[in-house]
Amino acid sequence: MRYNVIKDAHSIIKKSPYLVSNPSEYKNKWNALFNNNNPINLELGTGRGEFIINMAKAYPHINFIGLELYDSQLVKAVERLRGQHLPNLKLICADAKDLDQFFGKEISTIYLTFSEPWPKKQDEKKRFTHESYLRIYDKIFKKQKHIILKTDNKILFQYSLESLSKYWYTFKIISLDLYHDERKIPNIMTDFEKNYNKTEKRPIYYLDARFED
Repeated sequence: MRYNVIKDAHSIIKKSPYLVSNPSEYKNKWNALFNNNNPINLELGTGRGEFIINMAKAYPHINFIGLELYDSQLVKAVERLRGQHLPNLKLICADAKDLDQFFGKEISTIYLTFSEPWPKKQDEKKRFTHESYLRIYDKIFKKQKHIILKTDNKILFQYSLESLSKYWYTFKIISLDLYHDERKIPNIMTDFEKNYNKTEKRPIYYLDARFED
């Protein structure tokens, strides 16, 4: 997926009080940063931030962290947050491969919301549900591992079901058409999802996977 490069993006996001520019310093200390012992949920590939911001508004007794690799993407998120007071939200600009440098066993839920599908076979290891990433998540999850995934990409969804199953996750919810699921699964949309919903008629796939030690 291509992104517009914003001039001085790094300087813009660095000024935001929501950005944690030195996340490794808070490893095993995130609850102290949030000043509470509430659960900490993490979104990988938070993009322009609509999902994680609205989650923080909807669930004030949960702490949320949005991680995004590209600073130009996070510019929109910090712009949205200007003038808002969300003490349960932080942002990180970093690579998900380094998660275990930022967190100890502190994370309750990981959200994978419309992650890059990396459809080519040679890019399989870049998918957030590849075994190499699942092993990283093992290092940061608390006792129960919990992954929620949404995607419009059927291949990524099928791959994720297989990968998580092989890794001994079980599925609390699987939906092949989130918007028309009779169970009325709670859903907060991403920017991509809103635009997609206006222009496309293909289904949104959803899974809620858990592994309790």
